[in-house]
Amino acid sequence: MTAVSDVITAILLPAGAVFCLLGSVGLLRFPDIGSRLHAAAKAQTLGLLLILAGTAVQMPLRYAPVLLLVILFQLLTAPITSQIVGRTAYRVQALDRSRLFRDELADRLARDGTPVDEQPSGEDADR
Repeated sequence: MTAVSDVITAILLPAGAVFCLLGSVGLLRFPDIGSRLHAAAKAQTLGLLLILAGTAVQMPLRYAPVLLLVILFQLLTAPITSQIVGRTAYRVQALDRSRLFRDELADRLARDGTPVDEQPSGEDADR
């Protein structure tokens, strides 16, 4: 059984590392914030999950709840963080709106009375 778990770990850990590496490269190389958010959220999350799965195979069973908490925390926080960063980029016009397939946030902001095309002021204008 040790040989099987070693093989599983030997597959999962490098696969997770490759996904983390690809996410990092995408974060550096993709042209706009939306693409970068996609690389950061999706690839990094999958990479971490694969690394934790490979680690779980080698760890005693008593550590499983801790690994599950880390997985749960990652799955809950990564999408929320990406959405907050994406909305902020949209509002300060750091996001190229012409590349959006569907602009649902413009309708929602217009309905709430928030101006969509307002230029950022103060410190945000310098970024």
